[in-house]
This record gives sequence, structure tokens and C-alpha cells, in this order.
Amino acid sequence: MKVLVTGVAGFVGFHLAQRLLSEGIQVYGIDNLNEYYDVKLKKDRLAQINYHPNFSFQFLDLIDRGGMFDLFQNVEFDYVVNLAAQAGVRYSLENPFAYVDSNLSGFVNLLEACRRSHIKHLVFASSSSVYGANKKVPFSVTDNVDHPISLYAASKKANELVAHVYSHLYNLPTTGLRFFTVYGPWGRPDMAYFKFVQAIATGKPIDVYNFGKMQRDFTYIDDVIEGVVRVMHKPPQNQKNLSTDAQNESTVPYKLYNIGNNSPVELMKFIEIIETALGKKAQKNFLPMQPGDVPATYADVEDLMADVGFKPNTSIEEGMHKFIQWYTEYYAPTTA
Repeated sequence: MKVLVTGVAGFVGFHLAQRLLSEGIQVYGIDNLNEYYDVKLKKDRLAQINYHPNFSFQFLDLIDRGGMFDLFQNVEFDYVVNLAAQAGVRYSLENPFAYVDSNLSGFVNLLEACRRSHIKHLVFASSSSVYGANKKVPFSVTDNVDHPISLYAASKKANELVAHVYSHLYNLPTTGLRFFTVYGPWGRPDMAYFKFVQAIATGKPIDVYNFGKMQRDFTYIDDVIEGVVRVMHKPPQNQKNLSTDAQNESTVPYKLYNIGNNSPVELMKFIEIIETALGKKAQKNFLPMQPGDVPATYADVEDLMADVGFKPNTSIEEGMHKFIQWYTEYYAPTTA
């Protein structure tokens, strides 16, 4: 079995490659190693898997249409998991074109390569951000998501729509996974949990938005990977998609799932957990809500449980303990 993992030097991509390699699966990884956050961290992730005989890496950007088509011509992939994307809600306010290039143009390049190669299943990362200004919780994949409040969210919603088109036109099995605040060892430095730990550990203040009145459905990385692997092995069949509007139903091999812990954590409680783990109190700067942000996320995972028999269940205390343990070891030379 050959699996292509795009964004393999990223947080989720690296962990997925590790998991697949441990199961004896041949993994091809591509990444453009962009400078959105510390490239050294990306290279250090790659160093953990580069030695593996079943792993092949290519420096490649999704926007490179010719390079993508050449890759698919040279290697016959069974499955493709697309985790390459320009991430970040707030950064989309500063650099919108990065999202258009990677998340829109690059994604279409990948879809074209997949449909020409007749792969068995394309799994792609979406985001809880697509729920935007929705008030109803928990968030369900049957909810209307026509009110995104950031370009990042809009680009992920666009991915879902374009993937549906390819499933409809070319019978290409595609599944979108709406990730909810993924965290854990080797995580992204731009994420709030990472910034909080870094600041508290070094005695610096943290910015607490919406004056602390926020909730997040934190999902531990191992739970996310378990969900991705189970979904990858279960390509959707031609079926009626769930919809609150019967007129919008269609029969295509396409599915969406939430991958979240189904257990939101209050922001102030989350900070307390970090303080306890580090043995240090946080200096807090209370600030209003940031543009593009939402007060709460909360995943309905009933479909995931019904179809693949799995629900994320790692507690925030256990997950953050593991992250802080990794953080302390990885940054020991610079924080000692």
C-alpha cells in the first residue's frame, strides 16, 4: 500500500506518517517547508522519519502543478491524505494571497492529479473554523456553514465544495475532516496552547482574548491520527449525504466528519491546567475578541462514531502533560 501525505513536515502530517510507517505502509511525503512558523521544527520532525526505509520525501509545493502531475505519474498511490495548507486564522488577515495559492489553487491541482490517477480515496483536512458565526452547539456536519468569518475558514469551506464537485463529476471518493484545535507534542508554535506554555515557562505575560470568556474543543494529536487512519481505510460509497435541506441531497462518494473531543474546555480552566503542570502562575493580559475568532467550538462526533467506531477521548490534563513534557525536553537548551 502506498499513501501520499501532503504537508508531511507539519504537525498532523508528521504524526500521521509516523503512524502509517509503524504499520508497515509505504509513505510518500511532500512539503514546501514554508516559513509561516519555525522551519527548524519542521526539519526536526522530518528527521524523526527520514531514516525509515518505507519513507520517501520530496520538496514540493501543491501550487507547482507540473511537479504534482509528475509525482502522480511516477508513483501509483492508493490513498492520499492532504494536510498541506496555509494555516492560521489571524494570519489570513495579513497575507490573504497565501491562502488563495495553497488552499484553493493548490487544492485543485491535487484533486486533478487524484482524479487522473484514479486513487482509492482522498482524505483532506478541513477545519472547525468553517462553522464561523454559528450559534448552535455542538457543531454538526449537517449544520449550515455559509457564514465564515475569516478567509482561512472560507478557503476550507471552498475545499469541501470543490471536493464534492470532483466526487460528483468523476466518482472520486473524498472525505473532509473538520479538525477541532489539535494539540500535542511537536505541535505548532502559532497555536494558543503553545504560546501559553512558552510564555508562562519563561515568565512572560499571555494575551487572554474575549476577557477569558472562551471555550475550545481541544483534540489530542493521537486521537486525531486514529480518526484519520480509520477514515482513510473507509472510502465513502455513493450515498445520500445528510442535509437539513432535502433539495440539496446528492448521491456521491463524499463525506464530512468532525474530529473533536466533544468536550469543550473553558479558557480560564485551560490556563489553570498549564499553571499546575508548570508550577508557575500566568501573567494575564485580558483583551477583547480578535477579528476572525469565535467564542466557542464544540464537535458533534456521532457520525464518526457510527461509521468508524471511534471517538476522541484523551483528557485535556493528560494531553497537556504530554505536550509540556515534550516541550520541556525539546527546548531545554534554550529555556534552561
